[in-house]
Amino acid sequence: MRRPASLSSQIGLSEKIFASGEDKGLAAAVDAGLILVEEGLHSQMRFADVLADVTARYLLEAGGKRVRPMLTLLTAQLGQGNTPEVLSAAEAIEITHLASLYHDDVMDEAQMRRGVPSAQSVWGNSVAVLTGDLLFARASKMVAALGERAINLQADTFERLCLGQLHETIGPQEGEDPIEHYIQVLADKTGSLIAAAAQMGVVFSKAPAEYERPVVVFGEKVGVAFQLIDDVIDLSAKGVKETGKTPGNDLRAGVATLPLLRLRARAQTDADARELLERLERDVIGTVDDGVLSPEATSAIAALRDHEVTRQTLEEAHQWAREAVEALAPLPTGSVKKALTRFAETIVERSN
Repeated sequence: MRRPASLSSQIGLSEKIFASGEDKGLAAAVDAGLILVEEGLHSQMRFADVLADVTARYLLEAGGKRVRPMLTLLTAQLGQGNTPEVLSAAEAIEITHLASLYHDDVMDEAQMRRGVPSAQSVWGNSVAVLTGDLLFARASKMVAALGERAINLQADTFERLCLGQLHETIGPQEGEDPIEHYIQVLADKTGSLIAAAAQMGVVFSKAPAEYERPVVVFGEKVGVAFQLIDDVIDLSAKGVKETGKTPGNDLRAGVATLPLLRLRARAQTDADARELLERLERDVIGTVDDGVLSPEATSAIAALRDHEVTRQTLEEAHQWAREAVEALAPLPTGSVKKALTRFAETIVERSN
């Protein structure tokens, strides 16, 4: 079984941040919790059916940073810490996330996930969808054991996950601003589950109820910042070894990232923006991702990377991260608040 990475390696917290005994104690508590969560995930995601057992653990064993359960464990330190209820909630959150990945890969026709062929490319769409359903069912059983509060939190989050995917699929409606629509999709698809992870840590550690709202706002804003940074990384010239993504991968798959949306808006009145948009639509957007970029595609992606709309996207990501940190104001000064702050900062530093 894979041993999870330490807290410091997962979110970039340095030894300087953990300089005091209190900070080191926090890191040790979260690391200890992550080990127990990892053990719990491997136990909870086993099925008597042989095929289901293989497909359900496929993405779990492929890896992952376990960011969501880490946040649950981190905010739980505001209360009673790694209680059995907190550990179970952290596991349910991660299983929910994994379930959503199976469905996302079907919707996006993704060929790779976490460095391995996606489940749908191995077993087909039907098996991938049903595997995701099995994992959603398992997560539901786990939250049911935690009581009505957990059931409601899980249901509300699942509803937003589905709505986010639905709205992304159908696109903005007539009269709806495409950029506002896109940000709401990010909040629903990514922010909602990160927010739920942080909230469950507070709820099931019996931390003061007034800490719930700050960590929910923090989680949702961090989720949006994370996805906006991904939009910038998609244009990076560093390549897959440094960023984990093929340059222009999202654009080539037809995903309308924020730089592209802002370029389309600017193209209505700006001839240079219109010319670049035409190049992207001709040479990049919707092209088959065979891992090889044509010179024309490489040039167009580089032009978008250097364009003002990408710099604007980066600034927006930083703004969302700043607002996430500001939301933490009601939390007590200490190691947890410091770690959450560093987490938000590290999210946006990924583009450097």
